[in-house]
Amino acid sequence: MKRLGLKLSLNDPRWGKDNKPQANENKKPGEGPPDMEQLWRDFNQRLNGLFGQKRPNNNNGGDGGDGGGNRPDITGGMRATAGAIGVVAALIWLASGSFIVQEGQTGVVYTFGKVSHTTGSGFNWRWPYPFQSDETVKVSQMRMVEIGYRGNIKNKQARESLMLTDDENIIDIQFAVQFKLKDPVAWLMNNRDEEDTVRQVAETSIREIVGKNKMDFVLYEGRDKVAFETQQLMQQILDRYASGVLVSSVTLQAVQPPEQVQIAFDDAVKAGQDLERQKNEGQAYANDVIPKARGTASRLMQEAEGYRSMVVENATGNASRFKQVLVEYQKAPGVTRDRLYLETMQQIFSSASKVMVDAKSGSNLLYLPLDKLIAQAAATDAQATAARAAQSGLPAATTTMPSELMPSVEVNRTRDARSRDSNSRDRESR
Repeated sequence: MKRLGLKLSLNDPRWGKDNKPQANENKKPGEGPPDMEQLWRDFNQRLNGLFGQKRPNNNNGGDGGDGGGNRPDITGGMRATAGAIGVVAALIWLASGSFIVQEGQTGVVYTFGKVSHTTGSGFNWRWPYPFQSDETVKVSQMRMVEIGYRGNIKNKQARESLMLTDDENIIDIQFAVQFKLKDPVAWLMNNRDEEDTVRQVAETSIREIVGKNKMDFVLYEGRDKVAFETQQLMQQILDRYASGVLVSSVTLQAVQPPEQVQIAFDDAVKAGQDLERQKNEGQAYANDVIPKARGTASRLMQEAEGYRSMVVENATGNASRFKQVLVEYQKAPGVTRDRLYLETMQQIFSSASKVMVDAKSGSNLLYLPLDKLIAQAAATDAQATAARAAQSGLPAATTTMPSELMPSVEVNRTRDARSRDSNSRDRESR
């Protein structure tokens, strides 16, 4: 309006007029309303001058007057005004097709309701309505849906959280799924309710995984595995649906039995722990007793085997010695008898702890080393044990007694020469 030179003050008597003298210029203020026809004429003239049209010529040389001059072309002025308004409206309509996409977002442009293309971040333009429309989607934002609770794990949703395990037990699980978009077009066009679709897929996936495992596995050692398998199964289902979702993580917030049986479940858990403890104690006792019993049995078997070997070897040696003695006896019966007698008596006296003394012979000296006799008996037992151990293959400590500890019996007696002669004759007679 300023470019057209119009004045907007109603108190100005020249309101709507230019600086040229007009027909009603001499009118005093307040004598009457402004000439509307003249205002309209001035407005059209200025529009014609703006669009390059020539002003109409007046034959009478005056601006006003109805009879003698040419009247302004009101129809042409209206057409010019309508054209200007149409141009402004067209500019506004074209400007309405511009839109700005923020960083981390993607713009989706529809042409008559069908996706035509996507745009990146920054200033973009499309054909205005009704030809095209646009919608922005946050693709870098991490989204989250909650299953089994809303906002807080205390605000449980029993229809979503209660599940049946493989061993026919009911378990209460609350978990959260974090995801982001990998295809904004699929996210907008292939889902009717996007977050509800992800929630239903998550609930279906975890019910399938929990239904394949036992309750103790889900409650304790298998929580991480259940979460990982649920994430994998969710991604497979969402890819089959072409939902444009990328599952980032599945986090189990709470895994527990239902509240109605929590006390009974705690008692069962304690009983199971007591059972495991008693099993461990029994196994520890068995690990202590069984090796000892097996060692004792092996030792007894080895001792029996050694004793058997000793008896067999002694019998074999005695038989061989008897055969050798028989051969010698056949050669010299008397000498063999005396030798056998002496060896037998030596063997008897060496193992006996008592000494028989002939008091009638009038012996004048008797010496009995009792300590050495006892030591001799102990040494004999040790030698027998070492022999049995050597035959059975077990190591045994061999002890060698000093010569001064060997038993000795000194008996000095005098025999009558006649007794010697009689004894020799008796042996010869035999």
